[in-house]
Amino acid sequence: MNIFKICGKNKGKYRKAGSGLHQNEEKFAARTDLAIEARELAREKSREEKEPDGVEVENLEEEDYVLTRVRIRNEAGSRIMGKPVGSYITLESQSLKENDIFSHEAITKALARELRELAGLEEGDTVLIAGLGNWNITPDALGPKVVSKVLVTRHLGESLPEEILRTVRPVAAVSPGVMGITGIETGEIIKGIVEKMRPKLLIAVDALAARKTGRINAAIQLSDTGLAPGAGVGNKRKLLSKETLGIPVIAIGVPTVVDAATLVNDTMDRMLEEMSRHTEKNTPFYEMLRSMEGEEKYELITELLDPYAENMFVTPKEVDAVIDRLSGVIANAVNLALHPGITMEDLQQFLA
Repeated sequence: MNIFKICGKNKGKYRKAGSGLHQNEEKFAARTDLAIEARELAREKSREEKEPDGVEVENLEEEDYVLTRVRIRNEAGSRIMGKPVGSYITLESQSLKENDIFSHEAITKALARELRELAGLEEGDTVLIAGLGNWNITPDALGPKVVSKVLVTRHLGESLPEEILRTVRPVAAVSPGVMGITGIETGEIIKGIVEKMRPKLLIAVDALAARKTGRINAAIQLSDTGLAPGAGVGNKRKLLSKETLGIPVIAIGVPTVVDAATLVNDTMDRMLEEMSRHTEKNTPFYEMLRSMEGEEKYELITELLDPYAENMFVTPKEVDAVIDRLSGVIANAVNLALHPGITMEDLQQFLA
């Protein structure tokens, strides 16, 4: 009890005049790039079982994965979810963390089907793949690793026989790096390439942030709403979208980190709930546990993590091997989705 008094010594300090809201509650929000987690947060906030207004959800459970389609239909749904109007498709599987080649093959084929349908390409359409992120930092190296494994064919148009050309489409790929390395906004680099090359579609691959540790390296999200490079770790850059680039943008991402403050907040929620269950009701300690608000929790988190509360992210220790496997799953799915004559067997032979 003394801990809460000490860490909550500034209680009330951040209350806005004339408002029932706390500045800290506005500042602290669970950081997530996943639409399925945004939906969970919206339902928790409303305390309703039904889906938020303007949001449709479809679930499909298979042996090797769970597929969830979240469609944000209108601006009302966009405001509730905190995400743009569009489609978000997530494949979840704990086997993505493991070296399970059979599950990975099933997930690859499912991801390829969803990507092919979302892209809606016609024969001969050129596609640009952008692997976003910092190749020097493993949790952020997903995009560059995917690019290193995709089949790049745009430059082969005049050198391949006609019968082979019919099995592939023109695909180009780039890893633009991050502004800390290049000194150039990623959006500026991509925009310049798009204006010069004029592809029909951009596929951007990037690492994301999750709210729950169980989803780290265990989910792949597709969306047709574009993305902001670096958003997962709070470094939002120029948005890559149809509005900014003039072509459709499909984003593919995997949550590779969880924000430390969010992790601590969720842990505290579970701890307080468990302590409440084992505390005699109507006692002062019980009432204190039940009345613990977002402000008090946030003060505890920031004081415990200070000065790194807003810049600390957590990732599993086996991230190197997992990112290498995940990049292979995504690259193979992209190859299957884009090249009409390529099969899984062809990819296995090519990559062997």
